[in-house]
Amino acid sequence: MTAHRPGTGARAAAGAGFGDLLRPLAPQVLGALVRRYGHFDTAEDAVQEALIAAAAQWPERGVPDDPRAWLITVASRRLTDLLRAEQARRRREDAAAAFRLPREWLSPAADSAPRDADDTLILLFMCCHPVLPPDLQIALTLRSVGGLSTGEIARAFFVPEKTMGQRISRAKRRIRDSRVPFRAPAPAERADRVAAVLHVLYLIFTEGYASTGPSLYRPDLSAEAIRLARIVHRLLPGDGEAAGLLALMLLTDARRPARTAPDGSLVPLAEQDRSLWRAADIAEGLALVAATLPHGPAGPYQVQAAIAALHDEAASAAETDWPQIAALYEVLLRISDNPMAALNHAVAVAMARGPAAGLALLEGLDADRRIAGHHRLHAVRAHLLEMSGDAAGARESYLAAAERTHSVPEQRYLNARAARLAP
Repeated sequence: MTAHRPGTGARAAAGAGFGDLLRPLAPQVLGALVRRYGHFDTAEDAVQEALIAAAAQWPERGVPDDPRAWLITVASRRLTDLLRAEQARRRREDAAAAFRLPREWLSPAADSAPRDADDTLILLFMCCHPVLPPDLQIALTLRSVGGLSTGEIARAFFVPEKTMGQRISRAKRRIRDSRVPFRAPAPAERADRVAAVLHVLYLIFTEGYASTGPSLYRPDLSAEAIRLARIVHRLLPGDGEAAGLLALMLLTDARRPARTAPDGSLVPLAEQDRSLWRAADIAEGLALVAATLPHGPAGPYQVQAAIAALHDEAASAAETDWPQIAALYEVLLRISDNPMAALNHAVAVAMARGPAAGLALLEGLDADRRIAGHHRLHAVRAHLLEMSGDAAGARESYLAAAERTHSVPEQRYLNARAARLAP
């Protein structure tokens, strides 16, 4: 085990925050154990216990000279204990044979020293494997790659910790039972697997930025999604969609400081104080868009990032380039059958050509089961009806939207809009 740096290490770790130190190490340590021993589910438990040991010991003894090696050593010992216990329960004599993945399941370079970055990416591929439904992919990604505790994930998705623990256990069992190899996907399936990883990160970010729970957003989730998207972009620098997703997240999250008033009420985009938008995030997002869009056909994340860029570049709501945004949504709809994109397209068309044009597009969405009962459809219709001068119709739609959203700030905003239109 590596030596500790007493005193100074503890103070340094305390200053930086152990979460900031341990979180990026977690997938590296888990990757090393799974590559060496197999059994993702048991290895993940061992890593979690090693992280708990670090959080308990390092403040007193200092941070080891090589924190990663320390964690691997402790986790390996704990994994050995867990495997021995399982061996005893199952009365197997040959523990090595029972608890190692067959050699043909491992990557060709399994015996060589793996790069931490490769292991992190492979873990993302494993957590987002098609054998898992999206809810289990999200939970396992946040736990195994994000380093969040079961309690933190449960609070993020407003479910009891026991329920989330069961989801994570179920996900790990499915990975174990499917015998998913710890290696990068074959070239033939690489595009689909990368798309699955990006989709999971997009879902995590969306839940953080536009929470389906009682609060307007969960900054911890959106920040974690951005952190993981940075990792994927760094590991796949030539993937335009990975860059596009990171850009989309940065350009969208940059507006969050202006999204609520001091009393916590929602502030719509057109009324936000743009001086509060985070300029550094916008600059980084714009640079990513500029670097990726010119190089070949754009995917849906790149197109959405380009739309977000047009919003962020506008000095005021009145200066927004709505015709160009409407055109980009038309591109997006050609490559992605997404009802939310169709709804946003209707808004852009209304802003570019007048509310009647937007309302006409909404009629087609009323028959789309994926969005027909969604509160946003009613909210958009209310806004466009208000623009057109139909106060009674707008009020009715605002109230319908308020009844369908679970977000308390959104409910208050929509009810307030309806109240202003009362006769």
